[in-house]
Amino acid sequence: MASHDRQNAHENAHYGANQQGTRERNERLILTLLRRTPGLAKAEIARRTGLSAQTVSRLIAALENDGLILRGAPQRGRVGQPSIPLSLDPEGAFFFGLKVGRRSAELVATDFLGRIVGREKQIYDYPDFTTVLEGCFKAINRLIERLGPARARRLAGLGIAMPFHLWEWAPRIGVPNDAMSDWKTRDLKSELERHLSIPVFLQNDATAACSAELVFGDTSRPPNFASFHVAFFIGGGLVLRGSIYAGAHGNAAGFGPLPVPDSTGRMHPLIDAASLSNLERRLLENGVDSQQIWMDPEGWSIPEHLLLDWTENAAFALAQAVRATQTVLDLDAILIDGWLPRNLRAALTDGVRAELEQIDMTGMAVPAITAGTIGADARTLGAASLPLTARFLVELPD
Repeated sequence: MASHDRQNAHENAHYGANQQGTRERNERLILTLLRRTPGLAKAEIARRTGLSAQTVSRLIAALENDGLILRGAPQRGRVGQPSIPLSLDPEGAFFFGLKVGRRSAELVATDFLGRIVGREKQIYDYPDFTTVLEGCFKAINRLIERLGPARARRLAGLGIAMPFHLWEWAPRIGVPNDAMSDWKTRDLKSELERHLSIPVFLQNDATAACSAELVFGDTSRPPNFASFHVAFFIGGGLVLRGSIYAGAHGNAAGFGPLPVPDSTGRMHPLIDAASLSNLERRLLENGVDSQQIWMDPEGWSIPEHLLLDWTENAAFALAQAVRATQTVLDLDAILIDGWLPRNLRAALTDGVRAELEQIDMTGMAVPAITAGTIGADARTLGAASLPLTARFLVELPD
C-alpha cells in the first residue's frame, strides 16, 4: 500500500468506531470508501473504518439489499476464505445535474458512478429566467422518459450549478439590465422544488466544477488546491484539507475580478483576459461563427492565429493569478480546466506552467500546475455530485 493510502487507513481506522452516529452514516462511510477505492473486501473495509467485522457484514448486506453495491468474483490464492471485492452498483442511484450559463443551459442524468446516461442542452443569446425554467422542465421530462420507470424510481436528487447574482452580468453579456432582472426576484431552486418530488441543491457553477474533481476526479490529487474553470467567464473553486471551501457567501475563489497585469504592466480583471467571452468577441470581429464554441468543446473550427493569441494572453494572465493566489493560500497545486477542447486545455496548462517559470516566486512555494481531470462536463457533473454527496457520502480526511 502506498504511504498516502497507509496514512488514510490509519486516520480512517477510528472514524466509524469513534462516531456514535446511525447505521445510515456508517453505510455512507462504506459507500464513500468504495467510491474512492473500488474493489475493497469486507476485511479491508473493517480495517479502514474501525468497525467490527460483524457490523461491516450487516451493513454490506443492507447495502446489497438496497441495490447500491455489487459483489465481484472471489479472489483466491490466499490462506483462508477467498476475498470478495465490492464495488458500487452503477444502477444503484441516478442524479440530475443542471448547469445554467450565460450562453447555454445543460441538464445531464448520471448513474451512481457519475457516468452521464442522458443529456439535454439549450443554447440562447442570454439566460432569460422563464425560458431557462421552461426548458428545464421539458428536459427533465425527456430524460425521465429516456431513463425508464425502474431507473426513474432511483432518482435521488437534482443539483444546480449556476453563477450567483446572475442578473449583474447582463451588461457584460451584452443585453439590457432588465432583460435578466427576473433572476434577482425569482429563485430557480425553489421553483424547481415546487414541481419535483426529489430534493434540489444549488452551488456556484465554478465551485461545482471543483466539486466534480473531488467526487469523480483523480483520487491522487493533493489536499489543498485551487481550480481555474475557463468558460464564458472564468471562475474557480478552492479545496482546503480535502474539502470544498465555499466562503461566507458561496463565492470563494471567484477569480474573475482578480486584478492581474498584462504584458505591458497595465492591470485588468482576470475575466478580461482568460474568459471564452473574449475569444467569442474575436471570432465575431473576424467573421467566424462563434456559436460553435458553445455547441461542442471538441468541434471547434477556429483559425489557428486567433486561438494561439487567446491562449497566450490567457496563460500569461492565469500565471499572474496563480502568483497572487499563492501569496495568500500556499497551495499544493493549481488545476486548469473548463469548457475547452482537450488539446487546448493541455496547451493552456503548459502555457501557464511556462509563464510561471518566468515570474519571481521568491518566498513562495511554486504549486504544481496540472490539467483538471473532468473537462468540459465539470459543471454539470459537479451539479449532479451535490445530491449524491448529500445522500450517500461522508467526508474522509486526506
